[in-house]
Amino acid sequence: MKILIVEDVRTTLQLISAQIKEFGWQPIAVDDGEKAITAFHNEQPDLVLLDVVLPDIDGFEVARQIRAIEKPGAWTPIIFLSSRNSDQDIERGISAGGDDYLSKPTSQAVLSAKIRAMQRIVQMRTSLVVLARELDAANHELKRLSASDGLTGIANRRFFDDYLSREWRRARREESVISLLMCDVDHFKSFNDTYGHQAGDDCLRRIAISLSDTMERAPDIVARYGGEEFAIILPQTPRAGAQLVAERVRLAIEALNLPHAGSPQAIATISIGLATMWPNNQNMMQCMIQNADRALYRAKSLGRNAVCYYDAELDG
Repeated sequence: MKILIVEDVRTTLQLISAQIKEFGWQPIAVDDGEKAITAFHNEQPDLVLLDVVLPDIDGFEVARQIRAIEKPGAWTPIIFLSSRNSDQDIERGISAGGDDYLSKPTSQAVLSAKIRAMQRIVQMRTSLVVLARELDAANHELKRLSASDGLTGIANRRFFDDYLSREWRRARREESVISLLMCDVDHFKSFNDTYGHQAGDDCLRRIAISLSDTMERAPDIVARYGGEEFAIILPQTPRAGAQLVAERVRLAIEALNLPHAGSPQAIATISIGLATMWPNNQNMMQCMIQNADRALYRAKSLGRNAVCYYDAELDG
């Protein structure tokens, strides 16, 4: 442990330095405030023993400047050593950033005990910081898991609802457009009946990965909406752009070439319904979901493996 000793009386400085060495610690000895601040910055000591009366700036100001240059989240114990031990002096020392206040002359036993007590506090604080970081990491992981679909690993319905709501509000503020794709795996019941539920789960996982890999922008997210249905949110995307994304998605699933004896194409495919809206006071978010669902129903009724956009005349 490195201990910074700030004392302007040479004999006292040498005495305390010798005691620190005897305790098995490394002393860093300086005799004025400016040197103390420089040494603290360069040496990063584990503890500071600080005299109040110094030839340039007093110990209270040194303590304040040390606290100002400490790294965020760091804490170095400061023990004042002074012959000035009035209540006012002690209060000033603690207010300046000190953690303890010893009257000089201080016995070797008391000084050793105080330093060891501060060591224990530092160790406990370090343990708490580590625990807090571990807890924070666990909370982040829990948040990630709560937003992820257990089967496919992509965003789940809960995350979909939250994200769409946020992007809807953003689109209203910025007077921008938002598109939604509702995707359904064609003849999926037949797939499960033919190959079994384990193969069906694997099919959904591979489709989810392919859908996610097809997204080219960070704001575009894919979520498992439920069962064999997936949803894709495309912020700031007009209908023409959304149609291009939808067709790219449809072709990507075709390219997987997942065998499906119950499909006319003999491979797994998806149908996609597309809806686009400019959110305002009249357009409700739920309407866009319903419109995308209606377009999806039309895509399936037209033979599946198709993309349809919502048309009020056709889907109303």
